Amino acid sequence: MRDRPAWVCITVLLSILVSVCTPCLVAEAGETTPKDAVFPDQPLNLGNAGAPESGEASGRQAPIQSLLALGPQATAPATATVSSAESVDWPQFHGPQRDAICTETGLLTDWPQEGPPLLWKLEGLGKGYSTVAIADGKLYTMGDRKSADGEHAQFALAYDLASRRELWAARVGPPHQDGPRCTPTVAANRVYVLGTSGDLLCLDAASGKTVWRKSLPDDFGGQMMSVWKFSESPLVDGDRLICTPGGPAATVVALHKDSGEILWKCAMPKIGERGKDGAGYASAVVANIGGVRQYVQMVGRGLIGVEAATGRFLWGYNRIANSVANIPSAVIRGDYVFTTTSYKTGSALLHLRREGDQFLAEEIYFLSPREFENHHGGVVLVGEHVYGGDGQNRGNPVCLEWTTGKIAWKERAPANGSAAVLYADGHLIFRYDRGLVALLEATPEAYRVKASFTPPTGSGPAWAHPVIHRGRLYLRHSDLLVCYDLRK
Repeated sequence: MRDRPAWVCITVLLSILVSVCTPCLVAEAGETTPKDAVFPDQPLNLGNAGAPESGEASGRQAPIQSLLALGPQATAPATATVSSAESVDWPQFHGPQRDAICTETGLLTDWPQEGPPLLWKLEGLGKGYSTVAIADGKLYTMGDRKSADGEHAQFALAYDLASRRELWAARVGPPHQDGPRCTPTVAANRVYVLGTSGDLLCLDAASGKTVWRKSLPDDFGGQMMSVWKFSESPLVDGDRLICTPGGPAATVVALHKDSGEILWKCAMPKIGERGKDGAGYASAVVANIGGVRQYVQMVGRGLIGVEAATGRFLWGYNRIANSVANIPSAVIRGDYVFTTTSYKTGSALLHLRREGDQFLAEEIYFLSPREFENHHGGVVLVGEHVYGGDGQNRGNPVCLEWTTGKIAWKERAPANGSAAVLYADGHLIFRYDRGLVALLEATPEAYRVKASFTPPTGSGPAWAHPVIHRGRLYLRHSDLLVCYDLRK
């Protein structure tokens, strides 16, 4: 294996976000807000679908001694602080950088047995696994609920953050058996959402009126790799709106975010036999790799990179694909990409090496599913270590070294089900799909649980990822959203 230069790490700024919560008031604008949502008796569980694909027999490769980090380091030291004037919102899935990193400080490092102070509860969101996006004093999400004509439909929803008053409900498309998965993406005065049937909408943030809409199946021949419908949260990058139809001639597409005009379509070549054709369940991330801005996305056949400016297919990695559901988004630092899927698949660190106009995805190490596989809930890179939940339909807490894949610690989960992970102020929040929320210290030294509690629960799995914004923790469970005060 070729020698590699030493790390060059550039820390990013951290921000403190401060605001005030006021008493809850639920009011309706546009469509009706039901007091009682209707849920299926047996909600979808990805882990029960189909026969898992056999995993690769090989385990971790011999680690290299040093790796190159050409880009910014994903996180800065937990002690860093900047003024509240530099604070940012949480305008999309996994936050401003799509890395599940909250840059706030001054948060509680321990919770009482009953959890941090509960500020308010909001009901009426409808069924769904969408988490919340927060921008410009408004909270956005999606849900399946009754419309004004009494029929169930899928909606994008907007609330005033201070009062919890519903501002508007925009119909997106037909309902799904357990609701939408997409988290709205907010950019300037627009909101972008994707329904489970592939309805892609650009909405006016103030009124909820449709600016433009596309159908991923009808307009791009879109298809999913398996049965659980479209799930990604659209990505806005400059003037481009990026989404993943999964069609033969349009695996990934870029649309002008203001008009919906097609800027380019990327047709994916064959990269291997593993997995299935179509879109996966991940959301794309953007990075500058080897001097080329590109979108990295998990699709049915594995992980791919697409040139941002032109839509040119750059590289693909098939070994990480399974034939059931490819779910977690990639984590990127410099020219290195960490990727993981479940269903007896595993994890890998790739070095993306540029040779002229071509990119080669070189495997640095591969972890077998016995070592680490993330089902859904994602992973987060903090310093030189990756943290996340391990196992199919499990969330066993794991810390592994970014450069080598060496497991620093792995422990039995404090609750059943998978876990969504979020980093903030030196700690990790693991939100388990049965409802439990655990606070872990983000350190490779040892597994340290600082606190845990079970918030009020809704129906079905609590798969919506946790969000921290201006010192408040937001937890959605289907029809219910709760908000806790994490400020010291």
